[in-house]
Amino acid sequence: MVNISEFTTRLKQVMEFHQLSASMFADKVGVQRSSISHILSGRNKPSLDFILKVTTEFNDVDMYWLLNGKGSFPKNAEPKAATAPTFFNDTSPETVGKKYNVLSFFILMVLLMNIRNDKKNLLIKLQVIELV
Repeated sequence: MVNISEFTTRLKQVMEFHQLSASMFADKVGVQRSSISHILSGRNKPSLDFILKVTTEFNDVDMYWLLNGKGSFPKNAEPKAATAPTFFNDTSPETVGKKYNVLSFFILMVLLMNIRNDKKNLLIKLQVIELV
C-alpha cells in the first residue's frame, strides 16, 4: 500500500530537484493546480493517471521509487545492475515490435487495487506501459 505522506515527500523532492513550484509542476505535468495542492496537503490520493503523467514527463522519476520509495532518484543515479534476462533484451524481428514491462504492469495493478479498494465498484481499467 502506498504511504501518502511519504509519497508527498517524494513528490516534493522531484519538484525541488527540477526547481519547480507546485503550480509550475502542475502545468508541466498537465493537471490542474488544485490537484497538486490537494495531493500535497494529503486531502486527495494520487490517481493512476497522475502517476503516469509524472513518470512520463520526468524520465528521471522511477514509478516504483515514487510509489514505494525503493530505488533511487534520479533514476540515472542508480548503479548499473546486471543485464536483464534475454526475454527483455531480445531484439529479434519477432519481438522488436511492442514489448510490455511486466514489472510496471504489476505495479499498476497493485496501485489500482489500492486506489479502487471499493468493493462496490468492480470496474478496473488496467493500462500497460508500452516500451518502444
